[in-house]
Amino acid sequence: MANYTVKDIQALRERTGAGMMDVKKALDEADGDLDKAMEVIRVKGLQGASKREGRAAVEGLVAATVKDGVGVMIEINSETDFVAKSDKFIELGNTVLEVAVSSGAQNAEDLLAADYNGNPLSEYVKEEGALLGEKVEVRRLARLEGAFVDSYLHRTSADLPAQVGVLFAVDADKEPAQTAAHDVAVHIAAMSPTYLSREEVPEDTVADERRIAEETARAEGKPERAMQNIIEGRLTGYFKDVVLLDQPFAKDTKTTVGAVLEEAGAKALSFARFRVGA
Repeated sequence: MANYTVKDIQALRERTGAGMMDVKKALDEADGDLDKAMEVIRVKGLQGASKREGRAAVEGLVAATVKDGVGVMIEINSETDFVAKSDKFIELGNTVLEVAVSSGAQNAEDLLAADYNGNPLSEYVKEEGALLGEKVEVRRLARLEGAFVDSYLHRTSADLPAQVGVLFAVDADKEPAQTAAHDVAVHIAAMSPTYLSREEVPEDTVADERRIAEETARAEGKPERAMQNIIEGRLTGYFKDVVLLDQPFAKDTKTTVGAVLEEAGAKALSFARFRVGA
């Protein structure tokens, strides 16, 4: 074991601003020599890493891939769009996505704990963030399965990587189901539904919307005999706003997403939508 003390760790942290584990590893590698450990930290770009921990990472990218009926999507954040559009950050995103696919991780926490070259992926992400000079975070992960899963990535700016990503799974993998699934994925990116179906809307949320509809109608002086129809009509309007299958289809607002999928012989199974920082 390298010869160093707690005071040595504290001193090196104060000099470099590097994190506790990074300092200990550097001292181990330098056999307790503070000057050599300082050089290790500088070479690896870990200097100042701990000082970045409190910064907000609100820029970044979304990346996704689909293979054998399994779609995987990740969001990874940086502090600035300057870093977000850099080749090194985009390469980092691709690596994180590859690990997400190979590890089978179901959430960001599991993904960060997954193995990458013999160490947790979190260490690699932290090191790359240090080299980039910004706080970098793997924010979230989605994994969907279905007979067919479509992925859609949208750039909100030509000089940035994808800022919006969608995965949409259906139970049919032939045409016209695939085309309909892709069109719905694009619709999800634009219209940002909250729920797949009415059944997914929590009962207390429905109750609140019904109460608000009734209170609003009474405040407007609507006749009592029409009250129930007005309440149900406004509740239907709420569903059209937040439920994917009830939403007017973006490409043809005379029909609904549910009707488009039914005509294509496909049943919606699940969806995920990420927007960077949202």
